[in-house]
Parts: sequence; C-alpha cells; structure tokens
Amino acid sequence: MKSSSIWTLTLAVFASLAAAGLASCGSASQDAQQAQNQPLTEQEQLAIYMMQGDVGMLVQPAMEGRETGTKGAKMAGYWLWSRMIENGLTAAGDSGFFHNFVHTPRPAVQVHGNTGGQDEKHLGLALVQPVHGFNVLGASEANSKSWGVIGAHYDHLGFGDESSLFRPEGDESVLQIHPGADDNASGVAVMLELARRNKQERLTSENVLFAGFSGEEKGLWGSKSFCSNPTVPLEDIRWMINFDMVGRMHGDSLLVYGTGTSPVWPALVDSCNKAGLHLVIDPSGVGPSDHTSFYLEGIPVLHFFTGQHAQYHKPTDTADLLNHEGMLAITDYAQCLVAGLDAIEEVPYTATADSTKDETPAFKVTLGVMPDYMYTAVGMRIDGVNPGRPAEKAGMHRGDIVVKMDTLEVVDMTSYMQGLALFEPGQTVTVEYIRSDERMSAEVTWD
Repeated sequence: MKSSSIWTLTLAVFASLAAAGLASCGSASQDAQQAQNQPLTEQEQLAIYMMQGDVGMLVQPAMEGRETGTKGAKMAGYWLWSRMIENGLTAAGDSGFFHNFVHTPRPAVQVHGNTGGQDEKHLGLALVQPVHGFNVLGASEANSKSWGVIGAHYDHLGFGDESSLFRPEGDESVLQIHPGADDNASGVAVMLELARRNKQERLTSENVLFAGFSGEEKGLWGSKSFCSNPTVPLEDIRWMINFDMVGRMHGDSLLVYGTGTSPVWPALVDSCNKAGLHLVIDPSGVGPSDHTSFYLEGIPVLHFFTGQHAQYHKPTDTADLLNHEGMLAITDYAQCLVAGLDAIEEVPYTATADSTKDETPAFKVTLGVMPDYMYTAVGMRIDGVNPGRPAEKAGMHRGDIVVKMDTLEVVDMTSYMQGLALFEPGQTVTVEYIRSDERMSAEVTWD
C-alpha cells in the first residue's frame, strides 16, 4: 500500500478510535487512586487523561499489534507523527519526521524436499523479504549545540511473531492481536507527555530529540539504524533516556538501568526521587531495549522499566491493566532529570560491565518461569509460571521465592542464572523455595 493511501486510512480511523481509546483504559488507574485516597490536581488529571488516550490509540485493533513493516505499524507511525506535530515538535528525520530503514532478517535453515527424484533431503536457507520500517523523530530545538534524546519504541508483535509467549488453549486461534499496552504503548505515552510539557515550558535549554523507534522487538533495528545513520551528530548527543514497559508499577518500585554510564547519574537519580520511589538500580548500559544502541556509541543512558508480568508478549497485555499514577510518577521523575542535566556542564561517558556476558554463562535448561526483576531480597522471586513447564509441573506458583537448586544457594538473579548452567535437560533435582514464609521443596525435571 502506498504511503498516501495509508495516511488517508489513518486519518479516517483516528476520529472513530479516539473515544474508544479512552474508553478502553483507565480502570486499574482509577482503582489505585481510590485506594490511595489522594486526589489528583487538575494538571495531573490532564496528564493521565492524555496518556490514557495515547495508549488507547496504540492498542486499538486497527493498529493490528504494530509489527514492524506492517500496515498497522505504519498507521501507528503516522499517528505518532501527528501527535509530535500537536506537541510543537519539528521534523528531525531523513524524510520529514520519518527516519527510514530496511532490514533483511537472517534466513532460517530449512529442510528442502527430495533431490533428483531420490529419497534424499537437503538443508537450505528459507526465503526472506526485506522489512521496511521507520522511526518517528521530532525535535525541540534551542540555541544550543548539545542534544538529549528521549526515546520509546512504538512497535510490538502484531498477531504474534517469533517472540510471542502466547500458547493457545482449546479452540483459541493461534493468531491473535498482541496489543502491547505496557510493551510499549506505556513508554510512548510517557514520552509524549514530556513533549506536551515541553511545549508548555521548555524542559531544558538543550535541543531535545523525541524518538519513536520501530523494530525494537525484532532486535533494536530502528535505534541501531539511527545510530548508524543519525540525523543529529552523535558527538553532540550528551544523554539518552529510554522508556520501555513503564506501565505496570507495583507499589512504588522502578528499575533504573544505566546509572553507571556516567558519573553524574547517581547523585541526580537520587536527588530527583522526590516522590520516594523504591529505585532498583542497575549500572549496566546494556539491556534489551533501545538505550543499548546509544550506550554502544559512547553516550550516557538511563532506561526505565517497571518489571515483567504474566501478560508479557501475550494478547492479554491490555490497557486496563496499566497503572497510570505510576506512569505519572515516572514522567515527573524524568522531567526532573532532564532539568537537572541542564545545569550540569559535562556528562562524561563511562563504560560498564556487561553482566549478560561477564557474569551469566550459557545454560541449557529453564525452569519455565518469569523472574520478578524488581525483587531485591534474597532469592529469585517468580512473577509468572508458564503452563506445561518444569515449575508448573512441580507445583510452583507465582510469588514463590527460589532459594536453592540442588546444592546451589540462590541468593539473587545472577546466582539463579549461573545455576541453570550446571544442569542438563531431563535431569531431576530438588528445588527449595519460600511460600508465605514457609520453606518448601519440589522435585523439578529440567527441560
């Protein structure tokens, strides 16, 4: 479909989607506010209303899960373009607001049919087509040479690509839209709220690039493309702040990656925590989101994340489950950080240890659980249990805290990951865990 046709279609559906977008989200946020019994100011209410609307638009069925290269992703990109214009940003791509890229996926190895009429088969590479995607880039320019980048990816898994964790049951269809409310409509909504505030009153005297990346779910395609073909000189970018999955804050916990990428971060991260959030700090600049692309170019980064959940990469990652007060707190926090950076003359870059390479060996087995990355006490707390996998078969539940596997004491996430490297598929070991303050054990057969 030609771009003009998609743009026409996008305009046609925006009006009809707007009301539905707002209606489809907000219940979790409202319940949380009633529980806290702390009335919001008018400005806070407006911020939440805007973020609800932005999330609601991105998760609409017309967006078809926003898989990079599809009609739905193009529609989402055009919508994001319109929102950047509304927020007073100017074009900063290589084609207006768009920064185009083409990626040809690595072909998979397949078994091909008989050769020469004989009962023999051979291996060959699957045919793949180039995927065309685009980032959406809007600038807030000032009388400054230096730049900061505020980013979030707007793509997701469409009807469920190779990264989907959805397993249909019974008569359920395999192909279901993955709306990606938390991943990452939430991050886009926070980015746009910062852009809205910047239009009202500049966040900083520096230039700011607001970047909606595509292809993140495929392997950081969009952010890697930008760093390879930047529309802003990389040497002029002082910092990058990234939002990915920031919509499911539990209590007041927030994971902040990248605090070791510059010596200015620790003090600033602490001083801006005026709301008293429980910050889980990770100094590494490397992680599974777009900040990594900038860190690898020698740019100090911060990345915000509110944790995994059972709906991750499934059709059930829906807008009604988002914590909008949590998103508001993250927005306020980020605004303070950006203002604080404005007062710092230099933001030096510091390389950090890549824990995924240096501390975690390769492993052959899995417990079949989703760890709780926000948990900081002793052990590895389970945030989700996958059906039919070793943990479920052994009777383990969400909330269980694994403290021992065979003879290995599990004290944190790193020791848990290291422990998995010690076992083989089919091996049965005793796993000890804490449930409701009671120490329990189960025989687990690894797969």
